[in-house]
Amino acid sequence: QTDADAAALYQKAIQSLPQDYQPKQFSDWRSLLPDQLPVEQVESALDKLKPTLDLLSQAARSKRCNWPFIKPEEAQKQQFMDELSKYRQLAFILDVQAKLQIAQGRYEQAGETLKTSLTMARHLGDAPTLIQGMVGIAIAALNQTRIEQWIQSDAPSLYWALGDLPQPLVDVNKAIKIETDNLKNYNVLLRGQFEKQLKPAHDKILKQMNHLDRKIAALRCIEGLRLYAGSHDGKFPEKLSDVTDVEIPVDPMTKKPFSYKSTGPEAVLELEASEGSEGRDAVRYELKLK
Repeated sequence: QTDADAAALYQKAIQSLPQDYQPKQFSDWRSLLPDQLPVEQVESALDKLKPTLDLLSQAARSKRCNWPFIKPEEAQKQQFMDELSKYRQLAFILDVQAKLQIAQGRYEQAGETLKTSLTMARHLGDAPTLIQGMVGIAIAALNQTRIEQWIQSDAPSLYWALGDLPQPLVDVNKAIKIETDNLKNYNVLLRGQFEKQLKPAHDKILKQMNHLDRKIAALRCIEGLRLYAGSHDGKFPEKLSDVTDVEIPVDPMTKKPFSYKSTGPEAVLELEASEGSEGRDAVRYELKLK
């Protein structure tokens, strides 16, 4: 880490985006399968964005991130929303870069890109407004998709790296507290009414925050299964409890083991739907060894 302020460097990164930068192009590339990427075109576009990418790398390695204080009424203005959308664009650029690096087997470089993007997500989670935290959660979800791609390649195991990630991965509790504390300026009756109105939204965002940690635990579980198969003739264990060389994480939301079934060369790991989600956060991983 360097003795710098990440927030200022993120601003410089946004300002460094060239005038001919085409965000839709990167959005389209994100939807392609790794082997469908137009490699030369993507590399050319990333080369033009090197100053931006360098600033993002510096920001992620800064010792502090001092976000400016945003008044609640300012956070609702279009100018603030437009600027916040630029962070999504930065995340899309990093996502495409990581996608290409993994597809080309440049895992060390891909790891650095993932570090940069995950740190930007965490920095946004630590920002003073809840909408910044929501963008941080969305960016972290992009990284989880890229980690899934990593696991499906011939890349080294991320089992230990995933275990070292902080929990929560993106922490929006600070922004929720700031938003709740702002209600103290109202009288008791109005404050209670506003708190009641805000609670469902806060609960929903906290659930999204916790789902990030749940997906990370599931991916770490898959990496643990991959390690087991590597030392057991290419077969998955019959039960998760059969894996003893490394610790298999439990579902952090239910505190119970993940749902798992194995036929030897194939297996299924499932994240069951959480209460009140109507199945939207359920995930089924079908695992097959090469």
